[in-house]
Order: sequence, then C-alpha cells, then structure tokens
Amino acid sequence: MTRTGYRAGSAPYRRATFALFTAGMATFMTLWCVQGLLPVFSAEFGATPARAALAVSATTALLAVAIVPVSVASERFGRTPVMAFSALSSTLVGLLLPWSPTFEILVAGRAMQGLLCAGIPAVAMTYLVEELDARDLGAAMGIYVAGTSVGGLTGRLVPAIGLDILPWQWAFQAGTVLAALFAAVFVWRVPASRNFTPRRIAVRQQAGELVAHLRDRTLFCLFGLGFLLLGAFMALYNFLAYRLLSPPFSLPESVVGLVFVLYLVGTASAAIAGRLGTRFHRGRVLLTAIAVMAAGVALTLSDVLAVLLAGVAVTTAGFFAAHSIASGWVPLHASVNRSGASSLYLLSYYLGSAVLGALAGAPFARFGWPGLVVYLAVILAISAIAALYLSAKRSTPRDGKPIGRRARASRPTPAGARGTG
Repeated sequence: MTRTGYRAGSAPYRRATFALFTAGMATFMTLWCVQGLLPVFSAEFGATPARAALAVSATTALLAVAIVPVSVASERFGRTPVMAFSALSSTLVGLLLPWSPTFEILVAGRAMQGLLCAGIPAVAMTYLVEELDARDLGAAMGIYVAGTSVGGLTGRLVPAIGLDILPWQWAFQAGTVLAALFAAVFVWRVPASRNFTPRRIAVRQQAGELVAHLRDRTLFCLFGLGFLLLGAFMALYNFLAYRLLSPPFSLPESVVGLVFVLYLVGTASAAIAGRLGTRFHRGRVLLTAIAVMAAGVALTLSDVLAVLLAGVAVTTAGFFAAHSIASGWVPLHASVNRSGASSLYLLSYYLGSAVLGALAGAPFARFGWPGLVVYLAVILAISAIAALYLSAKRSTPRDGKPIGRRARASRPTPAGARGTG
C-alpha cells in the first residue's frame, strides 16, 4: 500500500507544522540565549571578551560535531524519538545553567547543550519530507525555518531585556524556561512518523558517500562558505554588545539587547535571495550577498550610532542572503545522499561559528573594533574567492537553470525545468 503525506489543511499537517515551529523555537532559543549576556559574564566571572565568547562557541562546536552522527542515528532509531529527546534534554540542562558556580562549569554545560541540540537541525527537514505531501512541503519548511529564526531572536532578546529589571541569573532563567515550554509543546503535538522504516546503519556506505561529497569541488566550496560566513557573522554579533556598552555609545544593556531585532532583516533578505537564485546564476547572487556583507562591516567602523546600526543591518541582510543561496545549493548539487550533504554543510556552518567566532577575540582584544573589522574583511575576502569560483562554473541541470542569452536559446521544457529546481 502506497503511503501518502499529510496535505495542507488537514489536522495532522497543522499539528506537524506547528510542532516543528515550536521545535525550532526551543532549539534556537537554547543555542543563542547567552549571546546578549557575554558582557555580563565578563563582569561576573572576570572573563575577557574572547573567553566569554566560549559560552557561544562551545555550544556550536559540539553541535557541529554531533550533526552527522545524529542524522545517521535517526535512520535506526526514528525521527520523532531523536527530535523529542533532543528538544527536552537540551532545554532541561539549560534550566540549571544560570546557577553555575563558575564560568568553566557554565561553558561545560553549554557544550553539553550543543551535543543535545543536534537532533532538531539534523532531522527536522527529513521528517517533513517523509511525512508531508510534496505539494505542501515548501510552506511547511518555511514555518519550521521561521521557528528557528524567531527562536534565535527571542532567545537573544528575553535575557538581554530582562537584565534591566532582574538579576542576570533570573534574566537567563526566563529564556531557558520559555525554551523548555516550547520543547514540551513540541513533544506533546508532534505526530508520530508514519512513513519511516528503521534501517541498519551502513557505516561504510555512509562514510563513502560523505567522503565523495568532500571531494566534490562545488560542494567543498559551499561547505567552506558555510564555515566562513557564519563565523564572520557570529564574530560581529559576539562582540557588538561590548562596543555598544562602551564610549562613545555607552548604551544601557536592555537597549543593546534590542539590536538583535535587526535579525528580522535577514528573514526578508533570505526570501529575496532565494527568488533571485532561481532567476540568475546562484554564484553571482552569492557573490553579491558577500559584497553586501563587506559593505555593512565597513559601515560599523563609524562612531555615529545610526550609521553603525545601518551597517549591522546591511551585514545581517547580506549574511542571510548568502546562507540562503549556499544552503539551498547543496542538496540541488548533490546527486546521492542529499541529507548527508546537507548535514556536512551544517557541520561546517556551526563549526565556523565556534572556531572563527572564538578566534575573533584576539584581534578585538588587541586592536579593538577596527582589529575585528580587519579580521572580518579577511574572512569575507576568502569567501568572495570561493563565490567567484562558483559563479565561474557553468550551470548544470542539478545546480539550476542556465542563465543569460544562452539560457534563452537552450531553455529546458517545463518538465525539465521542474527537475532542475
């Protein structure tokens, strides 16, 4: 008997999409809830900015390490059990972290959270593909991505705003409690998998396919771009609060926390970039997005608050546009084991946040904000080289439709166009 996916409008479809929205909220609140608290950690624990950033980097590093193994494990143990365990365990650990007696214990707990968080980003998209009708999949994925975006924003805002009226532990606790509530709602509402069949984990086959992805030059460039771009983006946001709290701005902590609202700019830019990527060569759209990031980073050198914030907004728009193109290109190019290719992209993506976000502390400590801007400029220059390579490549049926005059002369039939993405 052929299994069919849930259609839009049905009760199971609504349950599944709502549940995945809450999963995105819970996980990404957990991941990013401390980013607005880094200056507080410096004050309370005597941690330098670079050391305080470990509260973010340790989490994303362990998340990156766990992404691929958890994705493989879900083939054996099931999608919903892996996601439910991930959402609940990571948020329950978070409830204890505000009361860490030392900064080292706090970082260790954040590292554990990174391992436990991996189940949602590693499995969520696969669950939706298996359980929902293909005709309604795009909207469902959009709802999940919205949950991750809003979750990241909420996770940053709640503790940062709470600092003005609560001790920092309780401001931190408010964010962790909210994340735990979203995790509980997810476990309560998510429909059990109907179209999943457990399979033995063929380690040799999986490893061979992942190695083949790494040998593919296009995929390798895309993985590298994920590493570089999120690393640069997180470095900017990790140390932005220190700049805004210091002269000449000297803003209150609650006002500094509101800067994270600029993340909403990325929601719009990602959607626009996605549409442009279907009309023009993805590599050129990607290169343009990186140039936008670079322009935004340059604007942050200004001591005029409005100009600096405009620079942060422009950088945010460029990053999310570039990430939208790069992450979407990976499964389009991969010919086998597309979920494995996407997992490798996520591994590189979060590893970039951990490694480059942490290394940024050295130039910031020695040379201040200008030193950080030079550091980011180097990363973006390397990213631009990778994007130039991708934009110079001839478009293939897997990568997308040909472009320009030659495209009009050799445009595929409607049926072929559907197959190219």
